[in-house]
Amino acid sequence: MTHCRDIPACTRPAPLQAGDRVGVVAPASPFDRERFLRGLKVLRDMGFDPVWSERLFLKNGYYAGTCRQRADDLQAFFAASDIRAVWCVRGGYGSLGILECLDYSLIEKHPKIFVGCSDITTLLVTISRRCCMPTFHGPMVVSLADADKPTIEGITRALTGFGAVEIRAENGCVIRPGKAAGCVLGGNLSTLCHMLATPYFPDLTGCILFVEDTGEKPYRIDRMLTQMRMAGSFDHLAGVAAGSFTRCGSLEEIHRVFADVFADCAFPVVFGFPAGHGRPNRILPMGVAASLDSEAMTLTYPEPAVAGRHQNTGVS
Repeated sequence: MTHCRDIPACTRPAPLQAGDRVGVVAPASPFDRERFLRGLKVLRDMGFDPVWSERLFLKNGYYAGTCRQRADDLQAFFAASDIRAVWCVRGGYGSLGILECLDYSLIEKHPKIFVGCSDITTLLVTISRRCCMPTFHGPMVVSLADADKPTIEGITRALTGFGAVEIRAENGCVIRPGKAAGCVLGGNLSTLCHMLATPYFPDLTGCILFVEDTGEKPYRIDRMLTQMRMAGSFDHLAGVAAGSFTRCGSLEEIHRVFADVFADCAFPVVFGFPAGHGRPNRILPMGVAASLDSEAMTLTYPEPAVAGRHQNTGVS
């Protein structure tokens, strides 16, 4: 496992600008064509030029092509000099299987903005740690089809570098109070659990762990958090920032689950940040230094996760 390193030790990708080409990839499951086209329109309306390979629409059972095909497309866009970002179409299932197929030294030589969430958690975490670059937990192309204004504004701020990012859990819940600082790492809770006991599960020492999920009943959330706790994943955390848990049942019951699992922990745990499978889904840089404040209910990144621009912090 690799230790959690924050942004000073990482190579930050260049910010996106109007007209930049964005490589669109499907590292996991196939996707709905109509929602894909609507998402492309949103990317174009934001000023970007999405491109993709002819293999994007392949289907291999519940995968969008074979492991090798999906890995090759991902690597090709990282290596291409005219591509400024790599954006995932959707999650579903399958990104775990391509981890063994990737050439991380190639990706590390070409740091770029990489965006995804849900099943793409495996790639967000692994590329951030093994390639020493920030990645971005945020809406995928098909999700952009229904993205609200705060989501789009948050994407623009984070990826163009005009201001650091501060996210507030306005309707959240303090599970354990306190303040913490560390690099943010994590994503979809069930996907993180699937990474346990593999060479790809990250060392979370000193990290602010971000977790979210959808369609998981409270007892399943309890089971997954308990598994991670018993595996030692929480032993050296700086804090926990929980995002949206959509279609997971009673939030009050989920709050109790978090309170029970983290009852003996000294670090802050704040629930309810607007990031995950719900709306809005505000973009969160991964592998980047941030501070968590339970009193203010904020997760604050002191500077942009992209290179070259440093302006005043704004709430996204």
